[in-house]
Amino acid sequence: MSVEHTAGAREQINEATRSVVSEFLAARVAGDTGRLIELFADEVDWRLAENPAVPWIRPRSTGAECAAQFTELMEHTVPEDARASVDTFLVDGADAVLMGHVSGTVRATGRSFEGPFALRLTVEDSRITRHHLYENSLSIAEACTPAG
Repeated sequence: MSVEHTAGAREQINEATRSVVSEFLAARVAGDTGRLIELFADEVDWRLAENPAVPWIRPRSTGAECAAQFTELMEHTVPEDARASVDTFLVDGADAVLMGHVSGTVRATGRSFEGPFALRLTVEDSRITRHHLYENSLSIAEACTPAG
């Protein structure tokens, strides 16, 4: 196998990953839960730090459960205050890493949260098989806790 052929195959994998992740981002922005279910694999390696104070953070493993996270987030936060920006979008084969900033307001408390995030996604056979999110969980937990 030539180096050119290997590099071309690698670039095809990179583009396929970038395309699925871009579709994932577009579906999140549009609130298209049906499309999110299609994009997630049947079984997903989901990682998000446990945070009992935050109602939308819980263990998930199926594509439908993972897609439902967006709906639950919107039920518990003020949509008009939700902000997310992606500053970095790296792709290496089947893996993608997004880094940026997220902020919002919790509906029940009126308190805000903000902070950086990093999201690692893995795409296999055009579906997301890994979703590991790292975020400012302390800020989010504080926003979910009524002021006392």
